[in-house]
Amino acid sequence: MSDQNYTTSFSVDQTPEKVFAAINNVCGWWSDEIEGRTDEPGEFKYHYQDIHRCTIKITELIPGKKVVWHVVDNYFNFVKDKSEWKDTNIVFEIAKKDDKTEVRFTHVGLVRAYECYGVCSDAWGTYINGSLRNLIIKGKGQPNQNEQITNKHGIEHA
Repeated sequence: MSDQNYTTSFSVDQTPEKVFAAINNVCGWWSDEIEGRTDEPGEFKYHYQDIHRCTIKITELIPGKKVVWHVVDNYFNFVKDKSEWKDTNIVFEIAKKDDKTEVRFTHVGLVRAYECYGVCSDAWGTYINGSLRNLIIKGKGQPNQNEQITNKHGIEHA
């Protein structure tokens, strides 16, 4: 992990095409509080109570290889700097490595200096290495784990 980005990765037995489809099924691994399409270029919105909301633009979709999201707007109710996450990129890279498919997730611009870094890196770890991985392997993810994550970090619910 560099000081400039949050990165995590895992490998699975499934094909790059199956991994790509799972990543684009955002309701299946992140949250069912998504408005808009997540499997084609354009924007979608995410929100969790009055704690977190964001607008994400899908800027790149390369089947079986890569998905890139650009955070157009973001709001956290638990940080002072309201610009955290804004204009950052979320990148999913998919690569065949021997007989496995590697998924590399990078939130470009999610830096350790951010007030949200602890909560955000923990949340991404839970969603990527847990829920997304389970969606790929087992066909079912665990979206909407926000309450557990925010409670763990002592974030007040609205």
